[in-house]
Amino acid sequence: MAPLRFSANVSWLFSELPGLPARLRAAGSSGFEAAEVGWPYGEPPEALARAAREVGLQLVLINTPPGDREKGEMGLGAVPGRQAAFRDGLEQAVLYAKALGCPRIHLMAGRVPQGADRAAVRGEMETVFLENLRHAAGVLAQGELYSWIPPGARRTLWGCWNPSTPASRTPAAAILEKVGRPNLQLQMDIFHWQIMDGNLTGNIREFLPFVGHVQVAQVPGRGEPSSPGELNFPYLFQLLEDEGYKGFVGCEYQPRGDTVEGLSWLRSYWDKRGRPQAGQ
Repeated sequence: MAPLRFSANVSWLFSELPGLPARLRAAGSSGFEAAEVGWPYGEPPEALARAAREVGLQLVLINTPPGDREKGEMGLGAVPGRQAAFRDGLEQAVLYAKALGCPRIHLMAGRVPQGADRAAVRGEMETVFLENLRHAAGVLAQGELYSWIPPGARRTLWGCWNPSTPASRTPAAAILEKVGRPNLQLQMDIFHWQIMDGNLTGNIREFLPFVGHVQVAQVPGRGEPSSPGELNFPYLFQLLEDEGYKGFVGCEYQPRGDTVEGLSWLRSYWDKRGRPQAGQ
């Protein structure tokens, strides 16, 4: 079994440093082979691409733009009335992805509109989401790009709309089947899945065939995998290996202190399992 491949989410890690280019350089210097960025749109893509090249980093994931954050928006994929803004944001994300050589875009579903009743708008939001996913899958296929949809988490992002948590019993697999496009896959955020449903062993085994990207953080504090909490990450990493997961594992957590010092868990993993060889 090949060791897992890890990517540094520089929207969370290396926050000691100003600006994404500096964080990308720090990720490469710390041993990462890959990085992901939540929202790279405040920096010119050329500056980000140059920083990644300097340290041999591959950019593997960016998000679509969040929308108007001052109004509480956190993604637009499922928000009624915001379809045009979602498509404009998707175009911007594609431009960045191509400039960065990044093959994956996370399509953010967004939050239930302020003042709306979740149950009342659920059907409309699913219809909008399916419409936007079909559009996005077609756009991204032209550039050989992949898109991810994740489950949300009510405890950490109140009001998030999510069709895809295992607990909903309307799993994301059903959404993927309705869209029917091979370049649309699931993002498994283990932090959120534990909060929403638990049963990680069963859910990983059931949903991993639909998964193209994994993200990790400890529960409940969202710290390093080695920080105190509910999750046994050596077990979960072994499970992902045993199940044959080949994608990247994104480190989307809040370091409790210095980022590099907090990477002792990853250095320990590399010492025990080695690093993936090219092509694995």
